[in-house]
Amino acid sequence: MQQQVKGVTYEKVDDAYFQARGLRRHAGVWSLWALGVGAVISGEFSGWNLGLASGGWGGMLVATILIAIMYLGLTYSLAEMSPAMPHTGGAYSFARTAFGPWGGFLTGLSENVEYVMTAAVIVFFIGTYLAAIVGAPAEWQPVFWILGYMVFAGLNYTGVELSFRISLIVTFLAVLCLLVFFVSAIPHIEFGRWALNIAPDGTELPEGNGPMFPMGVTGVLAALPFAVWLFLAIEQLPLAAEESVDPKRDMPKGIMLGMFTLIVLAFLVLFLNPSVAGVGSHKLGASGEPLLDGLRAIYGTELANILALVAVTGLVASFHAIIFAFGRQIYSLSRAGYFPRGLSVTHGTRKTPHVALFVGALVGLAVMLAVWFIQGADQGAKVIGGTLLNMAVFGAMFSYVAQGLTYIQLKRKFPNMDRPYKSPIGVLGAWATVIIALITIYMQLQDPTYRAGVLWVAAWFAVGIAYFALVGRHKLILSPEEEFALAHGKGEYKSH
Repeated sequence: MQQQVKGVTYEKVDDAYFQARGLRRHAGVWSLWALGVGAVISGEFSGWNLGLASGGWGGMLVATILIAIMYLGLTYSLAEMSPAMPHTGGAYSFARTAFGPWGGFLTGLSENVEYVMTAAVIVFFIGTYLAAIVGAPAEWQPVFWILGYMVFAGLNYTGVELSFRISLIVTFLAVLCLLVFFVSAIPHIEFGRWALNIAPDGTELPEGNGPMFPMGVTGVLAALPFAVWLFLAIEQLPLAAEESVDPKRDMPKGIMLGMFTLIVLAFLVLFLNPSVAGVGSHKLGASGEPLLDGLRAIYGTELANILALVAVTGLVASFHAIIFAFGRQIYSLSRAGYFPRGLSVTHGTRKTPHVALFVGALVGLAVMLAVWFIQGADQGAKVIGGTLLNMAVFGAMFSYVAQGLTYIQLKRKFPNMDRPYKSPIGVLGAWATVIIALITIYMQLQDPTYRAGVLWVAAWFAVGIAYFALVGRHKLILSPEEEFALAHGKGEYKSH
């Protein structure tokens, strides 16, 4: 039986369709916390520090404050929307209720770019670290990527219980590594001498004690995209709604506990890492391993390989959590018919979306290998670490604008929707998310490297939009997200 609604066609399927796409509930508050923090924590190990070169320490500080405000607005909005609409679709399902099928699809597509490309960039950095540890030549990089995807897609496939257990363990270890660094750094702090050692022209001040804002307001704005890496991907947590034991109670707690954990870690690493004697903001502004630079300055270079393994812990935590994210994100769009339906089939006994996991991994790996072998090792590394990274950030910013507007629209259209949790900053917080995300997008477009990533995201969108316009919108399924949306926010969640 088919049903046409505003330019799309739904097919009513029998229970067997959903039985072949079942998930298993397991996660409590701490499992959700670990999934959220784990997805982000590699950003505290590397990536954020490049903003020091763009804005100096003070510029990076203000940029981090602004980005933290953006993410607080986003996470509080998600903490309200996710228990009201506890579906695996997350941002796609929220936007679907607020803006219809096209709004839901475009929001889902932007997150698809973000998660698939973020996983690719993280496994690239894992390969870089491991190659340095074992002394492997650059040509071996693809071997580490293939092994990384095989191991962690395989662990996610094994079952939700093991997946959450591993996420909790590696996230705890990564946080512990950061705490060890923070405690170790305190006796070695010389803030004025090292953190403030960048001149207005970007050169190093040998004696330090330079200006707090060497690049002025422009430097603050230029540092915004780099501050994003301190929080990027916390928004993926609602994708675990259908695997949460009690999403209406636990999801808001997990999201906000994770967000406040990340805020504390972000400002500690921003203050302590550049302040360690012998390191400094100027050096970190061009470093690929800022935390290791700090640890080497404290403990000496003879422990370099062991310290490199410490950094890999953070990368592994994020890689594992992001694979979980793109697996559930592809699964939810496929179950509703936006993507080909076969992608949402789950394993009969493990109840994990193994097809979505493996296809997402193959897409990310295929992009990396194509870039590596077409561009050559040296140039390929720059493109993967630059353009693909920027694709992930741009996809994220687009989705944040969409999610902020979604929250605002839901408050306007469905003021009486059952909301087990309500954001204390409400619509004001959502508008802050939208405005800061738009400013960050504008700053990305000023950088030629970012513009290249934006063009590739545009191509990704073009392919996705063409598929949905020609095929997907005629093959939608009345999944839980779609049933809820068609009930205009008044229906109860139905577990199939």
